[in-house]
Amino acid sequence: MDFGFILSSAAAELFSPTTAAYALAALGLAVHFGYSGLLNFGQAGFMAVGAYGFAISTLSFRVPFFVGLLIAVVCSVLFALVLGIPTLRLRADYLAIVTIAAAEIVRYVVTTNQLTSVTGSANGLAAFEGGFYTMNPFPEGTYFGMNNRDFFIRIVGWGLVAVGCVLVWLLMRSPWGRVLKGIREDENAVRSLGKNVYAHKMQSLVIGGIFGALAGMIFTLPRGAVQPANYGTELTFFLWTCLLLGGMATVLGPVIGAMIFWVVLSLTQGVLYGLIESGAVTWLTTVQAGQLRYILVGVALMLLMIFRPQGVFGNKKELAFA
Repeated sequence: MDFGFILSSAAAELFSPTTAAYALAALGLAVHFGYSGLLNFGQAGFMAVGAYGFAISTLSFRVPFFVGLLIAVVCSVLFALVLGIPTLRLRADYLAIVTIAAAEIVRYVVTTNQLTSVTGSANGLAAFEGGFYTMNPFPEGTYFGMNNRDFFIRIVGWGLVAVGCVLVWLLMRSPWGRVLKGIREDENAVRSLGKNVYAHKMQSLVIGGIFGALAGMIFTLPRGAVQPANYGTELTFFLWTCLLLGGMATVLGPVIGAMIFWVVLSLTQGVLYGLIESGAVTWLTTVQAGQLRYILVGVALMLLMIFRPQGVFGNKKELAFA
């Protein structure tokens, strides 16, 4: 078993585009749940809306990259309004039900055969990333062991994560952010002070949804394809795992949580595959090993919730609302 290769593969996941996408989407969940108390189980839906909004506008309407980016953001805002208008006046569990159902509705709609010419149905869409890579300022070559395209998407992805962290940090230190924290703790008390709780919740849902849409774009650009199978319910659960690992009401927590999540997944996969290939483990196939690594991560998350429920960087005071 080549431990050097296993460790190098795990280290590569620290700053991969996929990790950046997960960090950005989990940061949106922190705005929703960590700071506002909104129980959103449909962040995968926001990612799908952003990815498909960008891909469809680029392929069907031949719009420039930044116009496609704007369309993806607008689509996520509209999706948040559709979700929030009928539910944000109700209890949090209604929002959870609506969001998880809405994410699945989005996934099933894009797989409809009648929309194959627009969404590609189950095969998805491809070859829409050309406009993005034409902006690549790095000439062909190797950069830290990566080609110029891989290096460029990493710079853009983690640049967005950095901007998102600064934006969330500033927002939560503002009077608007303090109102959100008050809503999380006791929305009736905030309402008695004359604050518009509904409007603040809607704004939080929109902002977190925009983070999800941008994450959906970063998630698909390295692959050069968007496929509905990638936006199932398990994606939202993985994002919640990242959020809980790092800390719910923290800025850097979701980012560190995403890094830990992907490094642990890579390590467990590498170790299990190595044991199988070396013959040390004969009762397990590679397919089963792929599932077992998620079981191990789930067990680790259970232990984390028992012994450190606030996450790696969380504060126990932040758990008072849960």
